[in-house]
Amino acid sequence: MILIVDSGSTKCDWISVNKKGEYLLGKMRTKGLNPAILSKTELSEIIISHVDLNKHKLDVKQIHFYGAGCGTEEPRLLLTQVLESIFINAEIEVKEDTFAAVRATLSTAKEAAVVCILGTGSNCSYYDGKVLHQRVNSLGYTIMDDASGNYYGRQLIRDYYFKRMPQTLRSAFADTYNLDTDIIKYNLYKQSNPNAYLAGFAEFMFAKKDSSDYIKELIKKGLRLFSETMILQFQDEIKTVPVHFSGSIAHFSKEEIIEVAQEFGYSVGNIIRRPIDGLVSYHTNRKE
Repeated sequence: MILIVDSGSTKCDWISVNKKGEYLLGKMRTKGLNPAILSKTELSEIIISHVDLNKHKLDVKQIHFYGAGCGTEEPRLLLTQVLESIFINAEIEVKEDTFAAVRATLSTAKEAAVVCILGTGSNCSYYDGKVLHQRVNSLGYTIMDDASGNYYGRQLIRDYYFKRMPQTLRSAFADTYNLDTDIIKYNLYKQSNPNAYLAGFAEFMFAKKDSSDYIKELIKKGLRLFSETMILQFQDEIKTVPVHFSGSIAHFSKEEIIEVAQEFGYSVGNIIRRPIDGLVSYHTNRKE
């Protein structure tokens, strides 16, 4: 059994296949496994608490794990150790989520492209057809992650409290979420995964986008910032290669992405919501 795993900070998708790419247990989902945020105990408990993963842990021979928070050595090693302690018969590969987006969005294995992630967090890399290049190291959700779910959640809360949100939306926002100050501060400063908590508010945008100019402009403001800080670091490359996007925020912001891309002069390629299906094809067909 081969497990192919795509994890953000909010949720983690697992697919079990054989060497022919045939599905075995179907798609499974756990909470996100971000080793930069969660402890070894928390990571282990999330995996073990899933009935099917725990039941079949000895049957797993390979794990290809792509995850948020796996871009630096210490958290990547932590997660590797957790997986090795549970799936004791498996060969384990742990890579940052950017590699999942690259392998799933490319139209051909040797294609060069700029690849962006817009989910709970955000990132941007250049793949030259062989090697992945990153010129800015992420410092996480508190400082970076422009145009991500947690970025938009933070902006919505700020606009609500600073009364910059239109009154009709303020009322709807208050009806949708518990906006008590103590509740918000508790979740931000005393609970794990505050970035995922913030990203939960971003769902409000896409429920109201079609009827609100404020929401549309908020989305484009974040995308402009992301273009300036992340995509334009590859300003020479984007003259000749497409810019692909992966993640739920990207999926629900297709129109705004295309509009902002025209403003900044880059060409939008593929936009996918979840890279997991493309990864199955990659690892069973070995397209590299």
